[in-house]
Amino acid sequence: MIKKQRNINIGAAVLFFGFGVLFFVLLFRFASIQLSGQVSGQVLTEISEKQYNQKRVIPAVRGTIFDKNGEVIAEEAASYTLVAILDEKMPKHVKDPEKTAKILAKYIDLPESEIQAILSKPKKQVEFGKAGKDIPHQTKQEIEKLKLPGISFLRDSIRFYPNGIFSSHLVGFIEEKKDKDGKVKKKGTLGIEQSLDKQLTGKNGSINYESDIWGLLLPNGKEDIVPAENGKNVYLTIDKKIQTFLEDALNKVDEEYKPMKMIAIVASPKTGEILAMGQRPSFHPKTREGINKSWHNEAIETPFEPGSTMKIFTLAAAIEEKKFDPNEWYMSGGYKVGPNTIRDHNWSGWGSITYLEGVQRSSNVAFAKLASDKLGFEKFREYLTKFGFDQPTGIDLPNETSGTILYNYPLEKVTTSFGQGSTLTPIQQIQAATAIANDGKMMKPYVIKKIVDADSKEVITERKADVVGKPISAATAKQVRDILESVVTSPNGTGNRYQIDGYSVAGKTGTAQIPGPDGKYLTGAKNYIFSFLGMAPKDNPELIVYVAIQQPEIESYFNGSIPVSMIFNSVMKNSLQYMNIEPVKTKKAASIVLPNVNKQTPDVAKKTLEQLGLKVIVLGNGTKVIDQLPNIGSKVLEGEKIVLKTDGNLDMPDLTGWSLRDTIKVANLAALKLNPVGKGFVVKQNISPSTPIEEGEFLIVDFETPLEQFEKEEKAKRDAESPKDDTDEIEVLN
Repeated sequence: MIKKQRNINIGAAVLFFGFGVLFFVLLFRFASIQLSGQVSGQVLTEISEKQYNQKRVIPAVRGTIFDKNGEVIAEEAASYTLVAILDEKMPKHVKDPEKTAKILAKYIDLPESEIQAILSKPKKQVEFGKAGKDIPHQTKQEIEKLKLPGISFLRDSIRFYPNGIFSSHLVGFIEEKKDKDGKVKKKGTLGIEQSLDKQLTGKNGSINYESDIWGLLLPNGKEDIVPAENGKNVYLTIDKKIQTFLEDALNKVDEEYKPMKMIAIVASPKTGEILAMGQRPSFHPKTREGINKSWHNEAIETPFEPGSTMKIFTLAAAIEEKKFDPNEWYMSGGYKVGPNTIRDHNWSGWGSITYLEGVQRSSNVAFAKLASDKLGFEKFREYLTKFGFDQPTGIDLPNETSGTILYNYPLEKVTTSFGQGSTLTPIQQIQAATAIANDGKMMKPYVIKKIVDADSKEVITERKADVVGKPISAATAKQVRDILESVVTSPNGTGNRYQIDGYSVAGKTGTAQIPGPDGKYLTGAKNYIFSFLGMAPKDNPELIVYVAIQQPEIESYFNGSIPVSMIFNSVMKNSLQYMNIEPVKTKKAASIVLPNVNKQTPDVAKKTLEQLGLKVIVLGNGTKVIDQLPNIGSKVLEGEKIVLKTDGNLDMPDLTGWSLRDTIKVANLAALKLNPVGKGFVVKQNISPSTPIEEGEFLIVDFETPLEQFEKEEKAKRDAESPKDDTDEIEVLN
């Protein structure tokens, strides 16, 4: 009993000692925490603040880039990232990976097997890579309607470019980059997105507030809000419609002639505004497809030998110095410069011709003599500086370079006069050409019209037209334009392809050789840079257009102007019409008296009328013609539609693109009740083409003007691509 009592006492003593030690340890720990305010090296007040003081970022909205008329070129838009919850502890998680993968494969660009592999990963939450990012609003809604367990979306924003490939190197794009802290940030790359990145980005705001342990705002808690400063809006000088004309023309030539490179610029000579700028290869600013083919804005970053477009400025210098007599004769073909001989492009020349004809025929010898014998090399060099060829233009785009004037030896000085040896950028040529088009005043080119505060709408900066020189007089400029018009209109001129019905064009062709890797010029029919620098209308130019095409797929050197003119003529004419510039002349169509083709077979009648330059539409499958509109003996114009009615069963022709006048011809001959809707040209008809028709039927036809059709197509294109904003709350799952 005594032994048992002893053991109990020992045990009690051990317990007492143990609890005593524990008490002193706790007391020491408590005291140290009280004195230091830290636990495991972490400050308690900071831990408390993190738990009860919440801070959230208020993201700034990146500024919008507009064209000169307020049309959107680049804007911030809502986007969505597809996520899948795989954690089985969560009430909503993916329960059937196989079924979910099969359904999602219909909506995102991933094979079903790959989606299933992602959904089978041992993770709590997964995303679907590039295929699961930037999900359009409509696709998001369609997936949400399926109520797939565990499938949700994270909301983000993307840079949206509604016009696709649209002066892409000028506008630039946005890409995600990691900063020093490893955080992913969006940065502007190339063009305006890069040069105005700081102004466009803005500054994020924040909100600090006191919360409970669940992160909810306390009723009387403090709240500190620093509002976001949204990015500034930028208005460019680019005109969306003119840029669209340019992009369409570039696409057509690119598809047909597959050149190595194309550059085109449209500018206002009175202000220096760049209204359109494009190139090929180009890229899509959203997908970056094609960016690996060219990172450079060729119009401002790539100098090359301009070829004969340089002759414009040599001519202007000679006229200004009164050294050019258009009626003076010289011997073409060759011109000696030391041991070297300058040759005309046809090698032998055209015998003794006037200097005016020399300009029209683009004679190298004529311009060599003007620079060397008439002006003198020193005076000619002064004009190269006056026209701004010594330095960059200072256009408000990043990475502009300047060409190089080779002017050390007599041969270099002579070849510079006709665009060989020395190099220029396309934008330098545009700036110099404004002096020709703008009565001697040379305008600095620019692309940023104004910068506006997105919230207050206050104009922060606004660009004005800037005269950077007056190298020639107004009288000289007018004389140069008159001579350049003859380059286009004269039978001897090299610019005949650049005539535009209704408008007088002044301009100069260029064919520049391309230096090879060995320093020698390349040979072969296509190994040139074919170009044209022109302005219209000639007497009061509203537009300057420069087009250069490198190494198109052509069979003959002389065909190089075909793809260039396809771009120049289309863009210039469409742009002038869009700007409501009245044509100064119209081509008179031949007046034709309609013969009697009744009782003839349809084939014979059609051939007879087509030989007169008329377009023939045959109604019916009969063996002879029984009626026609316009009537026999009527006076019609060349190219007019003539509708013939046969003695067989009638069927409806395709009226798409027809005028109301021509539609009435069909309705009258077929005895149909016509109901026209709208104005312009046919876009829709209720009776399908090739459908049999009977007398007395209703023919309902919808008409639209070209402008209405253009705007409709643009809206449809934008609606198809644009992600729409979603005002619903987005559930972000942890």
